[in-house]
Amino acid sequence: MLVADDNDSVQIGGLLDQTLNSIDGVSVHEATEALDRLSTELPHFPYRLLSIASGGENPSQRVAAATYLKNFTRRNTGAGGIISEVSKEFKDQLLRALLHAEPALLKVLLELFHIVVVSEFVKKDAWPELVLELRSAIEKSSLISCLDSSWSTVNALMVLLTVVKPFQYFLQPKLVKEPVPQQLESITNEILVPLVSVFHRLVDKALTTHEWGELEMEKTLHIISKCLYFSVKSHMPSALSPLLGSFCRDMIRILDSLSFDWSVTPSDGYLLRLKTGKRSLLLFGTLVSRHRKYSDKLVPEIVKCSMKIVKHSSNISKLGSLTERIISLAFDVISRVMEIGPGWRLLSPHFSLLLDSAIFPALALNERDISEWEEDADEFIRKNLPSELEEISGWREDLFTARKSAMNLLGVIAMSKGPPVSTTNKASSAASKRKKGEKNRINNQRRSMGDLLVLPFLSKFSVPSKSNILDANTSAAYFGVLMAYGGLQEFIQEQNPEYVASLVRTRVLPIYSTSDCSPYLVASANWVLGELASCLPEALAMPDQEEISCYPVRVSAAGGICSLLENEYPPPEWLPLLQIIIGRIGKEDEEDSILFQLLKSVVESGSQDIAMHIPYIVSSLVSNMLNFIDPSEDQWSQATVGGLETLAAMSQTHEISKPETDEEENQATETWLTGQGTISKALSALLQHAWLATDVPPTSCIDHFSKMLWFIALASTNCNVAVELRLADLLVVWADLLASWNGWEESEDLSVFDCIEEVVSISTKYDFRSFLYRDMPSPPAMPVRPRSVVESIGSFVSKAILEYPSATRRACSCVHTLLHVPDYSSDIEGVRKSLAVVFSEAAFSHFLQLREKPCSLWRPLLLAISSCYISHPDVVECVLEKVVSGGFELWVSSLAFSYSLTLDASPPSIASEVKLYVLTLVKVIELLLDVRQGNATDDLDSESDDECEETEEEFLERYAKAAAELEDSEVIEEADEEDDEREIDLGHLNEIDTQKLVLSLMERHHQKVVKLVPSEVISTFLNAFPAYTGFFT
Repeated sequence: MLVADDNDSVQIGGLLDQTLNSIDGVSVHEATEALDRLSTELPHFPYRLLSIASGGENPSQRVAAATYLKNFTRRNTGAGGIISEVSKEFKDQLLRALLHAEPALLKVLLELFHIVVVSEFVKKDAWPELVLELRSAIEKSSLISCLDSSWSTVNALMVLLTVVKPFQYFLQPKLVKEPVPQQLESITNEILVPLVSVFHRLVDKALTTHEWGELEMEKTLHIISKCLYFSVKSHMPSALSPLLGSFCRDMIRILDSLSFDWSVTPSDGYLLRLKTGKRSLLLFGTLVSRHRKYSDKLVPEIVKCSMKIVKHSSNISKLGSLTERIISLAFDVISRVMEIGPGWRLLSPHFSLLLDSAIFPALALNERDISEWEEDADEFIRKNLPSELEEISGWREDLFTARKSAMNLLGVIAMSKGPPVSTTNKASSAASKRKKGEKNRINNQRRSMGDLLVLPFLSKFSVPSKSNILDANTSAAYFGVLMAYGGLQEFIQEQNPEYVASLVRTRVLPIYSTSDCSPYLVASANWVLGELASCLPEALAMPDQEEISCYPVRVSAAGGICSLLENEYPPPEWLPLLQIIIGRIGKEDEEDSILFQLLKSVVESGSQDIAMHIPYIVSSLVSNMLNFIDPSEDQWSQATVGGLETLAAMSQTHEISKPETDEEENQATETWLTGQGTISKALSALLQHAWLATDVPPTSCIDHFSKMLWFIALASTNCNVAVELRLADLLVVWADLLASWNGWEESEDLSVFDCIEEVVSISTKYDFRSFLYRDMPSPPAMPVRPRSVVESIGSFVSKAILEYPSATRRACSCVHTLLHVPDYSSDIEGVRKSLAVVFSEAAFSHFLQLREKPCSLWRPLLLAISSCYISHPDVVECVLEKVVSGGFELWVSSLAFSYSLTLDASPPSIASEVKLYVLTLVKVIELLLDVRQGNATDDLDSESDDECEETEEEFLERYAKAAAELEDSEVIEEADEEDDEREIDLGHLNEIDTQKLVLSLMERHHQKVVKLVPSEVISTFLNAFPAYTGFFT
């Protein structure tokens, strides 16, 4: 349906122009909302947009219409969309628009077409006429028909490419052997098979044109090659397999026509030819790996073509990125051939030639490397010196280089086995005496090419040493040797340790003892080191030379040390390494984040071995960091954050290293306590600088600062130390920041709760007034009492209970600590009351989200409410009823039955939880008995019993369903259970004797209790306290 330029189309066109021409966001937003409204009101809205896209007033309006139509179709097509089926009329109109579209519009319309194709053709197979219509469009297009056609061949083939592209992947990946989709078979029979002949004819014509001037023809060749590649990437259509030889040989002809002359600036046409060549090599790699049955006969020709290409690797420093990518792909094709049966036979005669004239030239240092080293050192590192320091190096998917592919091929060749070799009896006898597990110990052995060819080849290059200073050319070559060793890691790992040690000692180590050695060699040597930690610290401190930056040397050294530590290769001595790292921090901003990562790795790896050095490190590091931490900046640099993270990790490491004995005269304990004092003073100075030196403390790194504050609190062994460290002042700022902190979900570090528990303990011990109450500020400040430390902490804890599932258990544990450990005097009892309100509301709201599914968070949430209820029963009952009607009874029954479930399965080992459970039950029963005594009537009793019974039945039904889900292992836990066995701190409640409390209750009210409490609760109680069975008989 072609819609005329009626009033609706004019209105839509005006709104599209408004989105393009308005300079303010408000107008654009208004126009977009108006279009959204029209899309629901106008029955033929998509047709009007497509009509504008095909014949709008100007190119910008046409692209805008196509873009909105694309987004509209994406939103409304597929699962949950309002468009269940795209009409044939719309699809036909879209296809015609594609054939006439200019390039800018074509790109957007193809994205729209892709959405429709995937939905209608690929998934539903509901567009059977598409293939024949597309074939007709291609046949009638300008370049194919040789007539004066208005249909563009490039456009028609781009449509074909969009149709074929979804079939590059398996549509049913769960099937072991997915058949070729019928749609792809149809496309192949009707379109791709005829296109193979067209491709051959166009290749003949293109190869007679040496000026690369016919852009449409080169574009056509490129698109057809992509269509063929996508059609065989996963599947092999039956009609295409007989034609593999034809189009593969045409692709080889294209590759043979490529020029690797760097002195000529490539034209647009030649760049397209290069892209066709690149796609051809990708197709060859797919055929060799995926379709050997059909491609084995073509492998010799593919190898011959690839060998010609890789011989140009000596010029990669002068070639463009696309040409280098072609050389890289040719290496990859040869590597894939090596992995198939005929590979050895075809390539083994050429191994020496490959190594000498293709692989090694790609590995050697070249002019582009030197330029990149100076201009973009990080890029050089990413390409050539991968390490575990992810932010600063490592192979990236978008970094395809000839060197990387050559290294991969070298590794494949080294691991390949030569033909059987007979040995003499003498040799066999000698071999039989070697250690078990070594190679070459039996007759008719097969030695690897790494032994026979690769290592002997590399040994020809002299290693630099004090007596053998290399010139620039030989130094560049030895760079290639070191890169080769990096590519041989898998092969080297299979050798015995003595061989590896000898190789590194004789071929790598001398570099470090050579004066004025090339930093390029040192950097590459850092990368290949596998067992040596003693040399890398020196490289880590290597200063810049007069004309050469040594930044890559230091970065690669850091990466090498990290790799060694991760593989459990510690340095002979930790202190020299630590001193070098500390000495470098602060000298170069760009290196600091790397050095902090390295320092953190050293601390984690060294642990107990470096604990004695931590006080020195922390003091030095804090002195350094005080110079570049600006408290006025809310967002700090990556280096600063890394430094704070490292300090936090070191403080924890030192605390863990505390000697077991507590005797003060013990020398180890005295040394440790001295170190603790040194660290706490340094950390306090850092926190004072960050928080107390500004009116608006920065909100960054609260998690790291919490670990430091935890350490300071632990180190405050008496009131004088706490005053010296200004602990009370730091707590006020920390608590205020914690209350407004929204970053816990990202860090997910439970150490902040360790800090909360320690802060409550130390504040109660030393009676910090600001912990429970803060005075009004002096004028001219607003007369508003600031929150106390405990109120600020409570704000965070309630948020953690409600919003952070993985923190819920620890947050609930903090509820008990905050309510029962501090000594709330009568004049500030309102503080505890407000905490009970926010805690109970948060915990009950979270429980309501989980009540339909069993999970380990039930108990901590319900017990958190119990602590609140014991503190202020009337207030908490009102809160629960406010959250949901009947909330109080729901909480009581849920608590009872959750413990019934626990006791039936395995009795809880946490005495504090059982105590809180009993205290709560007694409190609830007393309340109910008090109510009944004041309003006792049989009718009320009956009504209450019915209501209680109804609640019980509802819960039992829900409980049975949940238990079945647990048995089927379909429950998703919302938190780790590593803290499930932690004792909760009940503070003054620990002084209550629960057995006496229960006995007193039963002596006074046992008959009423029997009538009031559900039988399941009584059974649970008697399981825990069998001595009281007599009260219930």
